[in-house]
Amino acid sequence: MTVRVVLGTQWGDEGKGKAIDVFAKDYDYVARYNGGNNAGHTIVNEFGTFKIHLVPSGVFAPQITALIGGGVVMDPSVLVKEIASLQDAGINLEGRLFISPRAHLIMPYHKILDGLYEAAKGTGATGTTKRGIGPTFADKVSYNGIRWSDFADLRIFESRLTVQIEMKNKIITALGGEALNFAQVRDIYLGYYEEIKPFIRETYPMVLDGLRDGKNFLLEQANGSLLDTDWGTYPFVTGSTTLASAATAGLGVPPRAIDSVIGIAKAYTTRVGGGPLPTEIFDDKYAISVLSEIAATTGRTRRAGWFDSEVTRFAAQVNGVTQIFLTKLDILSAFDEVKVCTGYELDGKPVHYYDIDSYQLGRVEPVFRSMPGWKTDITGVRDYADLPQATKDYVDVVEELLEVPVGWVSLGPEREALVEKK
Repeated sequence: MTVRVVLGTQWGDEGKGKAIDVFAKDYDYVARYNGGNNAGHTIVNEFGTFKIHLVPSGVFAPQITALIGGGVVMDPSVLVKEIASLQDAGINLEGRLFISPRAHLIMPYHKILDGLYEAAKGTGATGTTKRGIGPTFADKVSYNGIRWSDFADLRIFESRLTVQIEMKNKIITALGGEALNFAQVRDIYLGYYEEIKPFIRETYPMVLDGLRDGKNFLLEQANGSLLDTDWGTYPFVTGSTTLASAATAGLGVPPRAIDSVIGIAKAYTTRVGGGPLPTEIFDDKYAISVLSEIAATTGRTRRAGWFDSEVTRFAAQVNGVTQIFLTKLDILSAFDEVKVCTGYELDGKPVHYYDIDSYQLGRVEPVFRSMPGWKTDITGVRDYADLPQATKDYVDVVEELLEVPVGWVSLGPEREALVEKK
């Protein structure tokens, strides 16, 4: 039996989807355990190119049973479209995809409030995706959430929705928004329920029986470790716990069952929205143009910076990462010189990520180590030994700074664009 967690060690967008797609062939179950459809995993395989937001990325492996745990919040409109797109591509989900009835739903008022709250904050806005994630998790912990299980009894669903619509409309109109119509919301969501109902099933017995039977589990994190509500760059974070430990609360996997944690790290650093990014590049238009990307979920341009070993090492430590899966190394082929942040100084003194808060993190001076680039197209390399020496030197420095071995190096978006570092 193997229980492996795959998680991001930065601010998301590290390439978790590809790693999961690569690993899935060796597993029986793949499961999402946290976050919501603010996460976007891009998959490129023989079926096509997919931007996955809720369905586990390993679903393309035919033997896989895919689970969405109760720790995930979901916009049913997104889920319905995603299921349809996968089925249209020839992916059979019947009897293979199961959604926990404990999962909370993103309701229309959550998305409206997300936008209104951001607008009300003005210059203090945190840069959310406005997908309603934060307000949904806020409702979950304040006993105001609506779960798939509530739909099983129409009277319960209507009663809970009535209370929420009445409360939320007062807040929405006070902030300048337009009140929602109860009947309209009810009918739309009952329609979603009818489409999703065949996939709803308590997932815990499957997890329990699978563990007892020695099955292999691949657990899929959403977002990145530095977006965790407790250990991330608060308040510029997401609404859920993004650490490996969240697999227990979000899926029901006992901590002692987890035997490996694969940390996905991009060979440079990007971030969407507000919040500190210590290695952000401001003065090199060429570097910005090469390293900036378009986010799969929001369509926003990601801010770009050099590799930050300080935050990535912290993420590896707090999650107990056993190996690093280094992605997008091919992008750095564009540079004559590459940089790695080896640490921080604040007011002239060395500091670690965990010593300071987010506002102080925004003031740190990163300490860089410059290294020669390789200026060679490496996307076709399939054996680690065939990489340019400068490329291997870069990987060695990353490994040394993170204090965790690099197990895989991704050289492009395709599944086969990968080398294993023995």
